[in-house]
This record gives sequence, structure tokens and C-alpha cells, in this order.
Amino acid sequence: MRILPRNDPRQYDDLAGEWWRPDGAFAILHWLAAARARLVPPASRPGAILVDVGCGGGLLTPHLHGKGYRHVGLDLTCSALEQAATGGITPVHADAGALPLAGGCADVVVAGEILEHVPDLSRAVAEACRVLRPGGLLVLDTLNSTALSRLIAVKLAERVRGVPRGLHDPALFVDPRVLERECARHGVALAVRGVRPTVPGLAAWLAGIGRGRGRIVPTWSAAILYQGRGIKDGG
Repeated sequence: MRILPRNDPRQYDDLAGEWWRPDGAFAILHWLAAARARLVPPASRPGAILVDVGCGGGLLTPHLHGKGYRHVGLDLTCSALEQAATGGITPVHADAGALPLAGGCADVVVAGEILEHVPDLSRAVAEACRVLRPGGLLVLDTLNSTALSRLIAVKLAERVRGVPRGLHDPALFVDPRVLERECARHGVALAVRGVRPTVPGLAAWLAGIGRGRGRIVPTWSAAILYQGRGIKDGG
């Protein structure tokens, strides 16, 4: 694999074959997608739109079946969007900081494992909130900007099970207090909770015997990984 700068999106072209391997380098992303979907209720109206910012290969798609949304996925990586489109996503090539969508078009905006990759958090949050209609739902998960998170997500994770070095830039990890303030500026009161993989599932994956067995569950600490959920004012 070629050597690229940290957090370079071209790494995901090199990893295109990993998106749908449930026991591969992106296994935990599958578990996170399932946990994210559990925060999304069925659509409340015909034609409801769910905007998936940083959709990658479309891992959220199978967990939304039957919920009644038109699923619009945005990503910078064309090879990932090609895979997402095969699962029924409407693919859009776009930066998280400049979404080519009308304001208030989305019933739900999901930003899963993307905010720790964006160079301008304020802009990305503003865009996610802008496209969300009043009364709409924002769902996200990301990595905390703590020493423990940097140790686990960078120092350790990038040395096991095919996760490439340089996938994350720890300088971009997100303090939940900052994220809450940014969301509040745009009318979204974000509630945050810590989450983690189940220990048996994580151990099985690390040992190479964990095909599809992992699950993300709530935990008392948001020091490493956390989810956020909030409703936009005005609904």
C-alpha cells in the first residue's frame, strides 16, 4: 500500500475491498453503523429523506431497510460511493463542509465516523444542521479528543487487523463539549453518550475469529468513542 499523509482520503481507495468484509479492517464500522441505525426511528412521512454524511461504502443501508427513507449518501471517495450505490443509496460526491443540498431538505442527518476526519469541524456541523429541517433528527458518532482515545484509535488500532497507519489524524479528534456548542449554535441540542464494542466481539475480531459478531453498546465513559443525538429547533 502506498504511503500517504495522515487522514488522506485516498487511503479509502486503497481500502476499497475492505468495506463489505465483516471481519476485515472496517469490521468496527459495521458495528457502529448498526448502532447508529438503532437511533433512527421509522420515517414519519412519505418521501422522508435521510442524508448520510461520509457514507463510505454504504454500511448503514442494510440497517435502514423498512424504515421508509430515501437514503442520500455523500462522500469524497468515488470508489466508496460506487459500492454504496449498489445498495440503493443515492450517491453524491461532496465534501462534508460544502453539502450540495437545499437547506431543510432532510428529515434525518447522519454523520457517522466522519467528524474526526474533517479539517473544519464548525463548517461541517453548520452544513449538517443547515440541511436538516426544523424538527429533524441529527445522529452522529465520533472519536473523543483525549489521550486515551489517541492511544486506542491511533497507537494501538493502527497496528492490528489490517487497519492502516495514518487512517486518522488525532489532531482532528472531537471534544464532545465543543461539538455540543457547535450544534447548539445551529439550533440542535445534542445529547451525548459513550459507546464501546462488546468485549467478546472485539476480542474475537482481534483474534481473527469474529466474523460479524461484534456489537456497539452504551458505556459510562465517552473518553474514547461517543454517539450524539439531537432534534433541530422549530419542529
